[in-house]
Amino acid sequence: MSDTETFETISYTADVVAVTPDGEVLLIERGWDPYKGAYALPGGRVDRGETSRQAAARELAEETGVRVQPADLRQIGTFDRPDRDPRGRVVTVAYLAVVPVGTPAVAGDDARTAAWWPLTNLPPLAFDHADILRAITTR
Repeated sequence: MSDTETFETISYTADVVAVTPDGEVLLIERGWDPYKGAYALPGGRVDRGETSRQAAARELAEETGVRVQPADLRQIGTFDRPDRDPRGRVVTVAYLAVVPVGTPAVAGDDARTAAWWPLTNLPPLAFDHADILRAITTR
């Protein structure tokens, strides 16, 4: 690397695909921009000293009230397309959580609402969250 090259600033996040055995997925309605009012998977920044798995479990609880143990999350993959977030370069690690049918969800933190949606009838999703969902439904 030459002295004139600089490193790109990259944000590190974690997202959760929480599903029930009967085919519903938990989505939040975003409370602020980007994509204010749009639906998205629960997730957010990985805090200092946290693994992405710990962040995923924390964000799921903060945004929806659904609690899972980090060890119960299964990694889906890393999503790092350079234009996936309009705020800048954001790399996310997505996790799968299978929770019982009827698990209550209550919006919290930056979520306006939290609700279960049938995987077969989803609203348009923010960011690249439709791609993340496709990654689990095509397996």
